[in-house]
Amino acid sequence: MNRFRTAFFWIVIYIGFSLSARGQGIEGKVISCSDSQPLAGVSVWIEGTATGAVTDGDGRYSFPTLKPQRYTLAFSHTGMKSETRTVNLADGKRENIDICLEEDAVTLNEVLITGKSATRKINELAYNVVAVEVKQLYNTTMDLSHALDRVSGVRIRESGGVGSGFNFSLNGFTGRQVKFFIDGIPMENFGSSFQINNIPINLAERIEVYKGVVPISFGADALGGAVNIVTGSRQNSYLDASYSFGSFNTHKSCINAGYVAANGFTVQLNLFQNYSDNDYYVDVDVADLSTGLYENRRVKRFHDNYHNETLIANVGVTGKKYADKLLVGVTLGQNKADIQTAARMDRVFGARFRQGNIIMPSVRYSKKDLFAKGLDVNVTGNYNLGFEQTVDTVARQYNWLGEFREKPSPGSELSRTLYKYNNHNGLLTANIAYKINERHSVMLNDVFNVFDRTGSDELYPDNEADKQPRKTTKNVTGLGYRFDYSERWNMSVFVKHFTQTTSSFVQTTGSGGWGTYAYEEFKNTFSATGYGLASTYFIFDNFQAKLSYEKSFRLPENEEIFGDANTLLGNLDLHPESSDNVNVGLNFTTTVDRHHGLIFDGNLIIRNAVDYIRPQQNANGTHQVMTNQRDVINIGYNGEVRYSYKRLLTAGVNLTYQNLRNNTRYEEGSTRESTVYRDRIPNMPYLFGNGDINLFFPGVGGRDNNLSIGYNLLFVYEYYLRWPSQGTSGSKYTIPTQLSQDINITYAIKKGRYNISAECRNITDANLYDNFSLQKPGRSFSVKFRYFISSK
Repeated sequence: MNRFRTAFFWIVIYIGFSLSARGQGIEGKVISCSDSQPLAGVSVWIEGTATGAVTDGDGRYSFPTLKPQRYTLAFSHTGMKSETRTVNLADGKRENIDICLEEDAVTLNEVLITGKSATRKINELAYNVVAVEVKQLYNTTMDLSHALDRVSGVRIRESGGVGSGFNFSLNGFTGRQVKFFIDGIPMENFGSSFQINNIPINLAERIEVYKGVVPISFGADALGGAVNIVTGSRQNSYLDASYSFGSFNTHKSCINAGYVAANGFTVQLNLFQNYSDNDYYVDVDVADLSTGLYENRRVKRFHDNYHNETLIANVGVTGKKYADKLLVGVTLGQNKADIQTAARMDRVFGARFRQGNIIMPSVRYSKKDLFAKGLDVNVTGNYNLGFEQTVDTVARQYNWLGEFREKPSPGSELSRTLYKYNNHNGLLTANIAYKINERHSVMLNDVFNVFDRTGSDELYPDNEADKQPRKTTKNVTGLGYRFDYSERWNMSVFVKHFTQTTSSFVQTTGSGGWGTYAYEEFKNTFSATGYGLASTYFIFDNFQAKLSYEKSFRLPENEEIFGDANTLLGNLDLHPESSDNVNVGLNFTTTVDRHHGLIFDGNLIIRNAVDYIRPQQNANGTHQVMTNQRDVINIGYNGEVRYSYKRLLTAGVNLTYQNLRNNTRYEEGSTRESTVYRDRIPNMPYLFGNGDINLFFPGVGGRDNNLSIGYNLLFVYEYYLRWPSQGTSGSKYTIPTQLSQDINITYAIKKGRYNISAECRNITDANLYDNFSLQKPGRSFSVKFRYFISSK
């Protein structure tokens, strides 16, 4: 009995001390001064000790057990000014220290890959995701595509200068195999007036790159990943205006403005424009129109003008009991682009051009805890009424000097056309998520898309082919479940159902024999079910492992099926592609002596694709057509290392290798092994990387002024245009190795209210090619002015 009493006494003493220790400490919340939003991932250190913490997804931190004494807390976060707070902690007391951090203009030209996300909420996802915090790029002249080109595993291939065609590649999957979203809304059939290569970086707050398995909340039929452009959710009034000019008579401007009244009335306005003559020098064979002989010369592009103008306006309410956000909006835009060449530079044009516009009304509604706590609903809808047109009516043959000779009239440079078509496209998305409790949550998502192309050509008003239907309907429904066992481990499983119906026509020989045509109805319906899972485990607080798998399907896009009436031909026989995707990732973040930060990130990607869709050039090289490659396998790797020192230096390097191989041993109808079996897939970069270093000099010219200098290197190893096993070594076309270097300098005044920056791209004036024979711009210079003001 005495032993029991003695044990009971010491237990009571121990519990008393434990409760006393838990009740004595420091906690608080960190928010952004500019928009009052919680800041995740903020480092909070107790000066003079090795004790530290990191804020969670709600911006909160805690030191639950501290001795009573005087403490100085140091707060630091990339892109924000560091702050300190001193507190006298009394015996048995808990102190609450809330703080807001201001944006630090000293890092306004840095791209930081913050582990897997800009916020801890995204970082804890089991999906292989990287977030690019683009606020630090607002003083550059970049568009969204150039910012993405710095992410490991990503390759942007451009066919020329500002406004040129581009192809997006992510870990071996390209083009439409990777889906794009704005605030979770699919960017499907937005037209040429609204693409990532003409949207300025200032429009976005963050870009999320999902490398492989895509969260069910996007409702995508993506085969190899997705990109989500997050435009931000400011709860205050603001104005962000910029203008830049540079080489090749390039002018860009952007205005982002918002007004939020005390009663929640909200107005958002985004305007931007791009203009360029794109008259850079290229090395080409110039034809003598009279003799037909060729001479290699360095000449200027003379027919490559581009301009676009876009307005995005939204009005509605935010922060209401019935709606966190209810906005009605419209996107209006137009563009015109001269067409200088065909798919290769040996065919040059002098009058051919394309143009288009976007007229897209939209509505957006979101509400958390609708009807019940934990029930979140998001609904969006839009309908694009825009048109696209290629104009080719001049009967001339041009050479690279701008000289021409007349051709028989009526005629054209490539194919005589004034064909103008409207891609009437409607999109409706609905997402319902319910958090059952702290461990269990479910989600239901549906994306419905309807497409109807109508067009006519005033040159051929009686052309029956133009009057035939070109329609598709597509629906993707997903159901998912997430299990959060602890802060260290969570897992998600999901299932998706895909359906697509295509209605069009097939041209056949008419009853009158050769030279007459008849049109037969074509209708095709596809249905399939995909599934997958994703899991993550924090081995240590700063060491994360990820594993995900998906059986994915990608339905052919409308332009792949019907063509674009320009350089892409349609293919009604195109099959949906599917793939078994496996992703394994490791991420390690550490800080040494508080001043040195290191991030290591590595990923293994395995793809086994069936009916892989890829572009092929037609026989004369003037057009492309999308075709199915039956079996393709890819085993790839990408890794990144980043280093930072205090607030003075950041540096990083990433490298991607993708071994994309043809796994079709026997061609259809043949018993002989294919000559290109196990060949590397042609016209696809397989080894590339980026490196960057940024230096920061605070207080230059004033306490609130900052100077920064940045350098970026892009490397792409050479690759074949066509199958490596075909042709002799002397007859094979290659896209040569690229080494592109850029440098920039930014001066920010009065905490970033006034900013001026200068850039030089391709500083060595190297000949750069993303596509065979299509030379990119040489050395270029630009200057940008930016003004920013916020009500908070």
